[in-house]
Amino acid sequence: MDNHRVEKLNDLKAMGVNPYVNSFKVPFKISVIKEKYINTSNNELLDKKYRVTVAGRAMAIREFGKAAFISIKDRSGVIQIYISKKDLSEEEYTVFKKTDIGDFIGVSGYLFKTKTGELTVFAENYKILTKALRDLPEKWHGLKDVEKRYRQRYVDLIVNDDVRELFITRSKIIQEMRKYFIENEFIEVETPMMQPIAGGATAKPFITHHNALDMTLYLRIAPELYLKRLVIGGLERVFEINKNFRNEGISTKHNPEFTMVEWYMAYADYYDQMAFTENMLSTIAQNVLGTTKITYGDYEIDLTPPWDKLTLEESIEKYTDIKKEDLKDFNKAKSIAENLGIKIEKNWGLGKIVLEIFEKTVEEKLIQPTFIIDYPKEVSPLAKSKFNNPEVTERFELFIAGMEVANGFNELNDPIDQKERFQKQVEAKEAGDEEAHMMDNDYIRALEYGLPPTAGQGLGIDRLVMIFTNKNSIREVILFPHMRPEEV
Repeated sequence: MDNHRVEKLNDLKAMGVNPYVNSFKVPFKISVIKEKYINTSNNELLDKKYRVTVAGRAMAIREFGKAAFISIKDRSGVIQIYISKKDLSEEEYTVFKKTDIGDFIGVSGYLFKTKTGELTVFAENYKILTKALRDLPEKWHGLKDVEKRYRQRYVDLIVNDDVRELFITRSKIIQEMRKYFIENEFIEVETPMMQPIAGGATAKPFITHHNALDMTLYLRIAPELYLKRLVIGGLERVFEINKNFRNEGISTKHNPEFTMVEWYMAYADYYDQMAFTENMLSTIAQNVLGTTKITYGDYEIDLTPPWDKLTLEESIEKYTDIKKEDLKDFNKAKSIAENLGIKIEKNWGLGKIVLEIFEKTVEEKLIQPTFIIDYPKEVSPLAKSKFNNPEVTERFELFIAGMEVANGFNELNDPIDQKERFQKQVEAKEAGDEEAHMMDNDYIRALEYGLPPTAGQGLGIDRLVMIFTNKNSIREVILFPHMRPEEV
């Protein structure tokens, strides 16, 4: 707390003024008032005396003698207030003199325009609504320290208008996404955040304990297996927008807690999913940003469908001097990977090695929207194999701006095959792979009741917002990213 503010707080209390009022009704936000009267002449404003009530945070105070101008900001914009000592009661003027930048105030009065033509409220009644006890960052320098911005997002939102607009854009992206699903006959569902088995992805989970049931639970790494249970139950098109948790590293592209949308379509395949995705994302871009051509860093990204499709091997051949044929031979692929500095684990097969080569050499080069398709079975424990090549799955990942944005596939609906793949994952976990999938016997039982031909997909909303808002760090688009604790 800042001492000079605490002194003013105590002065207000001594006057019998409540510095933290219970309620203050505002009929219209500031932008509505400005839109309605911005073109009204000053003569008409003074003649008609259009009275308004406004409230907001004081962002600037300019005093001259017994008068002053205050700029206040609400969620929609800024308007100027004119204060004159002779036009307020003695108590109201004293309250004004106890006002600092950052305080919330409420004002009633009539509109007029200054000599420069700025629409202004001539204060006839003045009230302090909330007394702030800390100074805001200095106006011209603002809040620039990145770590402080993330830790004190509340201050970041107050002083940096572009940050506030970013999170409004994020909200609009999610709204448009939800709208698109509903228009395509999906139903929105909620599945457990705490799960007895960490499933649906290969990742290291957060672990907790349920005292009443005396059982270990895992914060979910993905909702996949629960959503597919719903498809088995007859909910043929489902989606969920929610958090996933993975106990892994933090980087500009990774946060341990992140937002995803995951959805499943019965009687669709992974090509249907790719078409659905490119149409959905281009529609969202058009509706939220007004264009399907967006800037990300030094690149212009064109979201206009259709998007490129390459197999894993085709992409490596296209972006490197490695030949597809060499990726079909274990020893040759292993040698290529080792020459790239990739440390080969003893339990890796050819498919895992090829994926590592792709991630090392190609991923960051996929700037324009690109679907990488047909992943090895070894790294796709939940995806359906191709009928004519059982070691390759009908799976894709979407890359934009050098980042993986989505992962989808034809769902494996053979319970016998699924159990065998789970067993291989269990063996990998026992060999030390902390990210390997657990055995889920209840999910196998569900599959035994029959899952119709289904395609599913998960899409990272945080990374999508990064791309749509031209931000190079995931922390910029998460309101409260994870940080090391600090002493306050």
